[in-house]
Amino acid sequence: MSSVRRQSLLGISVRTLHDWEQGRRTPSGPAKTLLAIAMAHPEILRDIAAP
Repeated sequence: MSSVRRQSLLGISVRTLHDWEQGRRTPSGPAKTLLAIAMAHPEILRDIAAP
């Protein structure tokens, strides 16, 4: 899944996602939980985003 697609599904800016990936920022508690779910079960985000 592309960075743009992930940030869109997570409701965050591309810059925020890149900062997390580069270690310049750390996600908050709820964001960490959502990211862990997304990493373990990426189909969940796709299902949520489906019309």
